[in-house]
Amino acid sequence: MTFDLSPLLPAFWLAAFAGIAAVLVALALMRGVRGAWIRAAALAALIVALLNPVLYREDRAPLSSIVSIIVDRSQSQRSQERTAQTDATLAALQDQLARHDRFDVRVVESTTGEDEDSPSTRLFETLASSIQDVPTARFGGAIMITDGQVHDVPESASALGFNAPVHALVTGRPDETDRRVEMVEAPRFGIVGEDQSVSYRVVDDGLSVGDTASVDIRLNGQEIATETVTVGEERMFQFEVPHGGNNILEFETAVLDGEITAANNKTVMELEGIRENLRVLLVSGEPHAGERAWRNLLKSDASVDLVHFTILRPPEKQDGTPINELSLIAFPTRELFVEKINEFDLIVFDRYQRRGVLPVLYYDYIAQYVDQGGALLIAAGPEHAGTQSIASTPLAPILPAVPTGDVTEVGFHPRLSDDGRKHPVTRDLQGGTSEPPDWGRWFRAVEVDEPEGDTILNGPDGEPLLVLDRVGEGRVAMLLSDHGWLWARGFEGGGPHTDLYRRVAHWLMKEPALEEEALTATARGRTLQIERQTMEDEAAPVTVTRPTGEAVELELTEDETGLFTAELPTEEVGLFEVASGDLTALAHVGAVNAPEFRGTVSTTERLDPLATETGGTVRRVSDGDGALVVPSVLPVRGAVRDAGGGRIGLRITDETVLRGVDRYPLFAGFLGLAALLLALGGTWYREGR
Repeated sequence: MTFDLSPLLPAFWLAAFAGIAAVLVALALMRGVRGAWIRAAALAALIVALLNPVLYREDRAPLSSIVSIIVDRSQSQRSQERTAQTDATLAALQDQLARHDRFDVRVVESTTGEDEDSPSTRLFETLASSIQDVPTARFGGAIMITDGQVHDVPESASALGFNAPVHALVTGRPDETDRRVEMVEAPRFGIVGEDQSVSYRVVDDGLSVGDTASVDIRLNGQEIATETVTVGEERMFQFEVPHGGNNILEFETAVLDGEITAANNKTVMELEGIRENLRVLLVSGEPHAGERAWRNLLKSDASVDLVHFTILRPPEKQDGTPINELSLIAFPTRELFVEKINEFDLIVFDRYQRRGVLPVLYYDYIAQYVDQGGALLIAAGPEHAGTQSIASTPLAPILPAVPTGDVTEVGFHPRLSDDGRKHPVTRDLQGGTSEPPDWGRWFRAVEVDEPEGDTILNGPDGEPLLVLDRVGEGRVAMLLSDHGWLWARGFEGGGPHTDLYRRVAHWLMKEPALEEEALTATARGRTLQIERQTMEDEAAPVTVTRPTGEAVELELTEDETGLFTAELPTEEVGLFEVASGDLTALAHVGAVNAPEFRGTVSTTERLDPLATETGGTVRRVSDGDGALVVPSVLPVRGAVRDAGGGRIGLRITDETVLRGVDRYPLFAGFLGLAALLLALGGTWYREGR
């Protein structure tokens, strides 16, 4: 109930009228006029009527209190036991709260990975989002159903932004045990071919330290070591970085009996392999227009250290010039092809022929170098079809094509072969898919017999032009024309000589991205992207093994010729293994060594300090024998303290909502008229006497 005035006249006129009335009453009282008090009462009644006093009565209804139930659906909560406990606890809470009409319940589920850079259990972020539209006076409290492994617990209750209890109902058992492997120090980059050190340790939660554990170590899916370590102690491990690009090192220990999860028995580190400068030996048999194209390409690559020799004065050239007057550098054949041959990543013979510069035995050394893992590129010209061809040396067994002795000199467009449309070296060469290809012509090619390996470019009349082959542990490429420089000069629009030459060189040096049979897996946010490069017309389905051990089969679709892809959206965090026949690929989704897996044993310790400060409580929902124990709900007015006795106290708000207002004028209608008539009648009666 409230009282207010609603004047019938402006304040100025009311004040003037009240002033005149006061003067008249004062004069009457001073002169002793009979009935002055009655006249004063009549004037007062008139003034009150003009002021129009009103009585208001508000009709209000109590508001409900908002209660948030935050359900932890993170990856550590996905065991069968914890999922069942969570569902049963949620159902029991909803049933209890439904009996109290003063509570408005909001149920919000929180999953792992709201922050892709650091996947973890962030229940308080979920809580804040769920009540951002709720006035703090109406918030009755929060109940979290979780395993207790929460990674965004505020340092104090003042950071919450509300004054209400926070309760936690913890799933799991108090006697849980878990073994995990964690990285202590892991570099992000390493030099290919050099040793790299990492440190790790095995941790047992719920068990005493001092035990030993066996750890299997794999690099890019291949087992490289097994170590026995002491639990809880840091261990250093050294390995050689095998190749450039992404490398995945895995540490895995055996699963313990009764362990709650095997997901964290494996940990990984991702290391980017960086190549030191590649060493390339380029030997040009004679000066020619195409020599500069090779030299410019290799010199422009900052990752290549080039050693280039051009044979300007072969032994048979005897013109009588004294040796001391020659400004040429002697070709260090023994140093390059005997002593330091294994230091080169690639050897290129550019229009080289057998002219006595290299002893015949050295060609055998080159063949052994390739067979043991080296790379050889033959850029052939007309000399390759002659009697001095290096195809008639001990190199012959490793060459994929033998010259017939003929050279075709006619204008032609290099064309992608059927294999070339699939091979990553030539598949997406710009201009290669049109007919004729959108690049300039060449005018000379060396004819060869049926080649081995893959012919990826065809010359005139469909003859082989670029052949790639594997020999032992190494690789050989043959470019059967010396007219690639026409593309570099822009003849008839030129062509993609830089891309072609560079890709051939990198394929020879075993660049993973250019493998003709390859399987790769990459994490893009929460999507696993799979690519299968193959020279076959179709690609078989791939098998994806999730971090939980579950295996799923995915069909691949052809994205472009020779390249098949698939995608797998996932909410899981961890290492995924993709297999297709003999090929395997690894990819880690989410942050490596995410907080979600650094602690999986259920605990009440993390949430207990905050719950105590807010008047809440932390209790387990299992009594140890498997029976479900859910505390009862207790509505509380005012400040909430730990209710004790297995109860959850929730605050009832004092806030109300206004439904309507009733207005009662006190001096209007019959009441005001009766007061005025009574005052005037009293005046008449007094004067009538």
